[in-house]
Amino acid sequence: MSFAATIVTLYPEMFPGHLGHSLAGKALANGAWSLQTVQLRQFGLGKHRAVDDTPAGGGAGMVLRPDCLAEAIDSAGVAAETPRLLMSPRGKPLTQALVRDLAAGPGALIVCGRFEGVDERVIEARGLTEISIGDYILSGGEPAALTLLDAVIRLLPGVMGNEESGAEESFETGLLEHPHYTKPAEWEDRAVPDILKSGNHAAIDTWRREQAERLTEERRPDLLARRADTSRQ
Repeated sequence: MSFAATIVTLYPEMFPGHLGHSLAGKALANGAWSLQTVQLRQFGLGKHRAVDDTPAGGGAGMVLRPDCLAEAIDSAGVAAETPRLLMSPRGKPLTQALVRDLAAGPGALIVCGRFEGVDERVIEARGLTEISIGDYILSGGEPAALTLLDAVIRLLPGVMGNEESGAEESFETGLLEHPHYTKPAEWEDRAVPDILKSGNHAAIDTWRREQAERLTEERRPDLLARRADTSRQ
């Protein structure tokens, strides 16, 4: 069973975007995952197919209407067990653990928000889980949806050439990834660390773990705190 991605968007031409290239593109062509886009504008109202209206209570911007968005979601015909996601800056953070859960499932329906936001009633009525890719604002949910799919697709069986290549990546172990080196042995007066040329794999593993812990402490101490909390539970 392949991973089925269904995207509800005003801009279906943005998909598959970069996911049509490299490993993800090959996986799409080979059927490891599939892509369906639903043009939200098709369910708009009036001559101009409007899908948004002014905020109740006043305020700036426009809000996606619940009736139009619900029709678009319903038209996709996804199975009840398929996760329904809304890319939103107020959502819960996208984590590697969540990515792995999604990659192990049947697929996802992803709603790409636009304008000021989405009517809360359709979020509740259609069981949308809000997901954020970071503490910043985008012009729409499409880039966020592509980011989420990128993270998921690379974990699907057979997509990465070496299935072990993802085992020690950043966030997989709760730490940032250790530094990497390759040939030449010296470049611009900078040498590959001797330990990596020693052939002592136990010592190399220890060095890499220490480097990962050092980088995590410097750049993401919150990850270390989270690991400590988990170990105490």
